Amino acid sequence: MPIVKPTCLRDLKFRVNIVDVVSRVATLKRAGSRFKGLCPFHSEKTPSFHVDPDKGFYKCFGCGKSGDIISFVRETEGLDFNEAIETLGRRFNVPIEYEEGAGPTREERSLRQELYAIHEIAADHFHQVFKTVSAQNTTGEWMRDYWKNKRHFTPELADEFKIGAAAPDGSALFARLYKERFSEEAFRHCSLFFINENAPLNLHNVKHRFRGRLMIPIRDHQGRVVAFTARQTDLTPQDDPAREAKYVNSSETPIFVKGQLLFNLDRARETMKNAKENPPPFILVEGQLDALRCWSIGLKTAIAPQGTAITESQLTLLRRYHPVVECLFDGDSAGQNAAFRYLPLAIKAGIETRFLALAGSEKIDPDILFYKRGLEAYAELKQHALSAMTFACRSILPAPASASAEQKSESLRMIFDIILNSDTEVARNELCREVAARFRVPENALINDFQNYAKRGRNHVLIRPTTEHKTIAEQQATSEYHLLLICRDFELLAKTISHILPHDWIDKTHATGELLNNVLSHFEQNDWNGRNHFTEIPENENQIEVVSALLEDTSQLDDPLKIASQALTALRNRALLPRLQQIELALSTHQADSNVDAISLIKQRTDIQRQLRQPFALPAVV
Repeated sequence: MPIVKPTCLRDLKFRVNIVDVVSRVATLKRAGSRFKGLCPFHSEKTPSFHVDPDKGFYKCFGCGKSGDIISFVRETEGLDFNEAIETLGRRFNVPIEYEEGAGPTREERSLRQELYAIHEIAADHFHQVFKTVSAQNTTGEWMRDYWKNKRHFTPELADEFKIGAAAPDGSALFARLYKERFSEEAFRHCSLFFINENAPLNLHNVKHRFRGRLMIPIRDHQGRVVAFTARQTDLTPQDDPAREAKYVNSSETPIFVKGQLLFNLDRARETMKNAKENPPPFILVEGQLDALRCWSIGLKTAIAPQGTAITESQLTLLRRYHPVVECLFDGDSAGQNAAFRYLPLAIKAGIETRFLALAGSEKIDPDILFYKRGLEAYAELKQHALSAMTFACRSILPAPASASAEQKSESLRMIFDIILNSDTEVARNELCREVAARFRVPENALINDFQNYAKRGRNHVLIRPTTEHKTIAEQQATSEYHLLLICRDFELLAKTISHILPHDWIDKTHATGELLNNVLSHFEQNDWNGRNHFTEIPENENQIEVVSALLEDTSQLDDPLKIASQALTALRNRALLPRLQQIELALSTHQADSNVDAISLIKQRTDIQRQLRQPFALPAVV
């Protein structure tokens, strides 16, 4: 990754007022020397989000999110570290400088910009093919007829979303882009063409990915075209490698990652922003045409994943803008399975979900339903909406009254696994109450059963640990955090620790452990660039919170050698003592005719005892 000069980072943070950055997203009011407002990262009625312009940090005392101007832009705009810095630089007229010899080449810096430009030109090209009326352009006429009479959409909607058409031969797009003199690397990375790796770049060696298809531009949440979804039609040629696929998406590129984008989110979030009071919830549908149908009848907050199952990253992105999602998947088995896979992720993300359903057993196809009945159908769906737990109970055990005790027990186990994704006791108990009402069992009994199940689950690793199970305050009390403080302030000592601390001693089930593991890897590979390197390492929002806490922490380590030794000892004991206890137990119950290899166990015990006694070789001077 290109390295931004530390002096440039300091200059950026000094010149850009964090209040100006945050005010683009949240409404702030002065509170003494600080500012406060409603948190942009979670739903709340009482302001708990504080911004300190003197320190350049924000902190939410409700959800725990914290950071500086860079982490705020990364969080709210979905950018990586360098993109956030460059965005801030452009926005506030601060030039961004890279380390000499370590920065990106001109080609590297412009690749993403080239890809954005290529996709804008491609979207315009496909749209012009769709719109053009001429004897030579039969593709446009055919696609307009398909759009209007087969899909039942208006020309105005096609203009609004820049719907396009790819000609069966597709040759004109490459010719147009080639005239713009884009780099060969951009052509090979844009996912619009199949290009032989060893062949020169020219018209004869290029095959268009999209031919004879209806083209739907995919935009990121900032409204930039980054990819396409292509709908098969009768014009799709027989030699198309994906001829039988109804929909073909662009492959992932440096500007397009399927699991991080949602179709129409750019327009949906603007709709919410403009509705300052009581903004409508998101409506999550399966496909782009479903979302377009919703838009056409006035449901402006409809969104859709990119042909794949919904991901945690997408739901985290949604949670920034609104905590409520109405889920409207197709009524067939595939749609219901997709909804069921979505549910635990939504609970984990803290999203309140309402599953829209029709009365009776009528299957839902949002595109057809809204085309025929418009907003009347949506009103009926809302009238029969199901809560998350009601939907889960109906899906798992449709008729609890006639179910056996064994069926109920197995169903509750599956439902408990879903509830475990919630990270607060209050939310878990509320979900349990819904289940108890549905199963017609006493609330207290079911909550007690769930709590017992959760305890057994931890012992059997049924609850997969995540970075969200420890608060930042809890993580700051860990040995991993103390070692991160060492890495922050004592690089020579950190270098030594990176060579003597086995990676499997680190508890990587929370963000602090993940971050320490990554930081020590950089030290181990002689790739540490000083304190500011911390801001480049985080791989997720939880690690960003830990970095923010680290850089804000004013603790002075008076005896770093002692702190390092104590932390290493604690990690070693945590890793080795349980194994030693297992060996001792096995030896104490060993019988001569058993299959236990006593000699091997004794050797293992001796080795562990030696490791526990051995002092750590830390440098005498820090």
